[in-house]
Amino acid sequence: MAAIPAGRPDTNAFFGIQIVDDATGRGVPLVELETVHHLRFVSDSAGWVAFNEPGLMGQEVFFFVRSHGYEFPKDGFGYAGTRLLARPGLRTQLRLQRVNLAERLYRVTGEGIYRDSVLLGEPAPLRAPLGAAKVVGQDSVSALPYAGRLFWFWGDTSRASYPLGHFWMAGAESALPGPGGLDPSGGVDLDYFVDDEGFSRPVARLGVERGLIWADAFLTLPDATGRERLVCHYAHMASLGRELGHGLAVFNEETREFELVQRLTPETRWCFPGQAHPFRSGSDDGRFFLLGEVFPTARVRARWEEVLAPARYEAWTCFREGPEGAASELDRDASGRLRFGWRSGGRPVDAGVEADLLARGAIRPDEAHYSPTDVDTGKRVRLHRGSVHWNPHRQRWVVIAVEKGGTSSLGEVWYGEALEPTGPWRKVKKIVTHERYSFYNPVHHAFLDEDGGRRIYFEGTYANTFSGNEFPTPRYDYNQIMYRLDLDDPRLATVR
Repeated sequence: MAAIPAGRPDTNAFFGIQIVDDATGRGVPLVELETVHHLRFVSDSAGWVAFNEPGLMGQEVFFFVRSHGYEFPKDGFGYAGTRLLARPGLRTQLRLQRVNLAERLYRVTGEGIYRDSVLLGEPAPLRAPLGAAKVVGQDSVSALPYAGRLFWFWGDTSRASYPLGHFWMAGAESALPGPGGLDPSGGVDLDYFVDDEGFSRPVARLGVERGLIWADAFLTLPDATGRERLVCHYAHMASLGRELGHGLAVFNEETREFELVQRLTPETRWCFPGQAHPFRSGSDDGRFFLLGEVFPTARVRARWEEVLAPARYEAWTCFREGPEGAASELDRDASGRLRFGWRSGGRPVDAGVEADLLARGAIRPDEAHYSPTDVDTGKRVRLHRGSVHWNPHRQRWVVIAVEKGGTSSLGEVWYGEALEPTGPWRKVKKIVTHERYSFYNPVHHAFLDEDGGRRIYFEGTYANTFSGNEFPTPRYDYNQIMYRLDLDDPRLATVR
């Protein structure tokens, strides 16, 4: 028998198990197979598990099968699993029924994205199927087209060589889908900005010696000279909950790093809600950027001098001008109708403020704009982080967001529609569930939409953080996972 060249596995040494979606035949990532004595194996982004346990090969092995949002048939004793002959070189397939409306596609970041496919000699779409830039974990992505490419930015980034990675934003580029770029259903080939050791390097130090930098509100617009620029908001953090300052930065194309434009005062923090994903709205001669933690609570004209001037930002509010306080400050007309609008220097009204007003009886449910109900249960859902985009297929604004205080520790993702970005948002539908696991800061990548917006793509951070789960999923934990949603799914019809 010929020797296997260095770096190339003996593919015939493994028993290959591919887990696929029963409806599409596509491999399902993040499926756990567990033996009766608790050996755990997790499928890669193509749904493959490469199995080679010396004490188990050549015999029948029972595997429990489980996966977030998918089901496997139970036997007569109630076990969701199956018995397989673990023979080297053999390949078999298991089929799962998808319960989630959205389809899990692949892991975007981290190490070993197509590990099992490589071990089995199966095809993988990425140039670096085992991961790029020595990254093992990244959270909270923002992405947007710029300068003919896609630019991707993440928060904290983990490495394999030490428990601490870096905390000043990581970045990468990729080709746009089409010529030169991957089909979005297959993956994202990331070209990271790296240091001399090949590890993902910080792109937003901004002169900070201590603490963390978290950036958000990434947007592009022409500067005063007409040159297209990439701008972001940043927060300088001492810890997870303590902010030292914030400001605006612009991307330097030569250094591939962000540079400080100006520091902002604490009083302007409302202009930049946490983890905002700005989007454009308005007519061609008066376009605005709208920003919000989910739904828009601040806006500014899409002009260079105004984006850099917090005094020009307006708040979405139903309060009269004046200090924060009681329900008597609500803006009602002579007939008692509650009046919402964009106002300079106003007090922004987000889903949290509305929830408080509803709880106090200060406003009626039919007066709320950002407090939708679950179409299946009628329960009010408070959405907490996500994004809003115009969808040409539905001819409506659509939201992808997670629920604050939900039953799955920020692991449930919701979809909704409205005729205006400010709503009212009346109904939402749960499209993804992660059992006892967090999936936070989801974002819809509208630039990846297919078939006129019929199929949309979104991703979020899969992490045991906030979940109480004591067993992080190997390789997947603290990384980005991509999903796809078909908006023609008849189960979404009730959202209209």
